[in-house]
Amino acid sequence: MSRDSKRPLTDQVAVVTGASRGAGRGIALELGAAGATVYVTGRSTRDSPGAGYERFLPLLGLEAPPGTIDDTAEEVSRMGGKGIPVRCDSTVESDVDALFQRVAREQGGRLDLLVNNAWGGHQDAAHIVRPFWELPTTFWDGMFQAGVRNHILAAKYAAPLMITRGSGSIITITFWDRDRYTGHFYYDLAKASMTRLSYGLAQELRPHRIAAVAVSPGWMRTEFVLAGHNTDEEHWREVPALAGTESPRYVGRAVVALAADPEVLNKSGQVYRVGDLAIEYDFTDVDGRRVPPFELPDTATSPGR
Repeated sequence: MSRDSKRPLTDQVAVVTGASRGAGRGIALELGAAGATVYVTGRSTRDSPGAGYERFLPLLGLEAPPGTIDDTAEEVSRMGGKGIPVRCDSTVESDVDALFQRVAREQGGRLDLLVNNAWGGHQDAAHIVRPFWELPTTFWDGMFQAGVRNHILAAKYAAPLMITRGSGSIITITFWDRDRYTGHFYYDLAKASMTRLSYGLAQELRPHRIAAVAVSPGWMRTEFVLAGHNTDEEHWREVPALAGTESPRYVGRAVVALAADPEVLNKSGQVYRVGDLAIEYDFTDVDGRRVPPFELPDTATSPGR
């Protein structure tokens, strides 16, 4: 059966972790627009916002984290896909196991795509840029225990479903700028670990014809970034500092392009910047711009997510 060029992922099943807001939400929406069935996972529901942001939210003037898995799933369906919200704490192995058991049960064992996006970097008031010896080691817990480890858990339970069918893709959302230092010791270490994690998955999954690719967005206008600049998606152009930003749906379009590429296995084990993929696959951001690949300034600080 040939794919619909406007909905190239029709009949495909995807899981997107950390999809209440930010990159995860943008990815889920674009997968929905491409026709996919998307399991939208995260901790924030309409009944209960995700915990762990208590020190971070006051800095942005927010009372609760914006967005929920329910909101994202509804929008996925409105855009032409099928959104299924599943509350899942990606740090809890039993939650992750139950998620993929549910996917297998409801989809007849089918899983075409896992997007590992869940991230735990905001628990310690975001990216405080100081020498590493002045940083609290609790950054490790946020960025590794609630960041890198999440990706390992999801891949562990997703891989057997893909192996059974002999196809699938695992896309890791990371940050990478040609191995340049981001300026934050723990952030840099965690993102490098995610990129290497994807490389390791690629080596072990290639014999099963499963691709593992790392994707690096630029500076995204996430809900948190917009709040930090006292603006919103309708008015961000009025803030000069945001001129070079991209929407979270830009990385979503990169994910769709990879998931729809029948030769994606050729990219397995590599890391790609969204701006480079936009050129290769000929897509733009939601405002029609082709935002160039993000590059760190000479005095590097880590981009917001």
